[in-house]
Amino acid sequence: MKTKFPENFLWGASSSAFQIEGGWDEDGKGMSVADYNSFKRSDKQADSKVASDFYHHYKEDIALMKELGMKIYRFSLSWARIIPDGDGKVNQAGIDFYHNVIDCLLENGIQPFVTLYHFDLPYALVEKYNGWENRECVNAFERYAKVCFKEYGDKVKYWQVINEQNLMIRVDERMNINEPDPWKADKIRAQMDYHMFLAHALATKACHEIIKDGKIGPAVSSTCTYPLTNKPEDVWAAKMNDAMKTVYCLDMHFYGKYPGYYMRYLKERDIVPVMLDGDEEILKYGKPDYIALNYYRTLCASYLPADEAHPIGSRVFRGNEVDFDQYGYCRDEKNEHLTASEYGANIDPMGLRIVLNDYYARYHVPLIITENGLGTPDVVSEDGKVHDDYRIDYIAQHLKACHLAMEDGVELMGYSPWSFMDLLSSHQGFRKRYGFVYVNREDMDMKDLKRIKKDSYYWYQDVIKTNGENI
Repeated sequence: MKTKFPENFLWGASSSAFQIEGGWDEDGKGMSVADYNSFKRSDKQADSKVASDFYHHYKEDIALMKELGMKIYRFSLSWARIIPDGDGKVNQAGIDFYHNVIDCLLENGIQPFVTLYHFDLPYALVEKYNGWENRECVNAFERYAKVCFKEYGDKVKYWQVINEQNLMIRVDERMNINEPDPWKADKIRAQMDYHMFLAHALATKACHEIIKDGKIGPAVSSTCTYPLTNKPEDVWAAKMNDAMKTVYCLDMHFYGKYPGYYMRYLKERDIVPVMLDGDEEILKYGKPDYIALNYYRTLCASYLPADEAHPIGSRVFRGNEVDFDQYGYCRDEKNEHLTASEYGANIDPMGLRIVLNDYYARYHVPLIITENGLGTPDVVSEDGKVHDDYRIDYIAQHLKACHLAMEDGVELMGYSPWSFMDLLSSHQGFRKRYGFVYVNREDMDMKDLKRIKKDSYYWYQDVIKTNGENI
């Protein structure tokens, strides 16, 4: 199939601060929740203290980005590097580091595409407020966002507010939820989620006020759930799985209020968050200029109504798999028509085409893919190279799906897969690699951190050079 992407298509690659930077406490940086959780696993895998050491190698790494031909680099700022305690004194060394990174990118013809918050809340805000449970965290985030917009807004035009809020909120560790009682934990979760919606809206408002021609939006963890059968109940369960995990979040951003089914769920659980007078007006400011989506897998579900054995809000497991979903309407199922990666993610390019069409039809704003990739172990061969044909095939098939979606009428402005280089995976360390560039280290052996271009690097370089022709 012959493909050709638009001349202004934003080819890139992605990363996040805690997974790539290292230098976790250098030059005044504070500890983040991501640091705290990675340190708890330091006896089993790599932690964020060094990661890929971008902090000391950024010039070398950006030179590799230029050679690759990247038009954008999607990365995150560390809130705890800029404001170490989250809401106190601004750390000039942290401000200067990101100025240096952004300037280096621009000097090399690469547009910075910046995420404000990627799983790494300053840990001091957990100690002060229990993080997002307290509204003071919203105020702290608004201030942090304004600091970033004022410092970098003349250089950075594309911003993302929060990475994967809709996924992060369901992971206790990332939210630092330690409440053993499931109902109490979910009440905290609902309040945290609501406060992040307020933070998103306030940051969006500030971006539009401070940065001329600034564009801002969320990065969501996309979901596409197939029904196990064509029974109407299974079809409904699949649709509701997507609605409760992703669509409710996007609706909140675009319309400033929870959709009816989600508010019903909150009321049935008796976990409706505290909402103050004036919040409705604040939330209206949250409408995004574009949607960034992260896509790795699709899901499959069958209908399983709530009853005494499976009350709403419960989670029942079959081994490591969720049997009964926390929202009380479906059972997770295996899709027999798809193969999966070594770490269990279904490989499904068609699902990406479906998601792109779905989100564009719902919201009619431009889309960009900010994460998509194959996480798997890589091996340096005797010839000193990394032959990752499996990654090339994965990305090629997903790019074909992107092109088909654009032919369907979707306004897709760019593709920035995960990740530019190997980086710290939250639960698999450096065993699970995504990058176009191999970082020569293991979890317990730092080695020399040498950067090695994989076969996929050279392949993607040609894709960008030819604008995706003949993928």
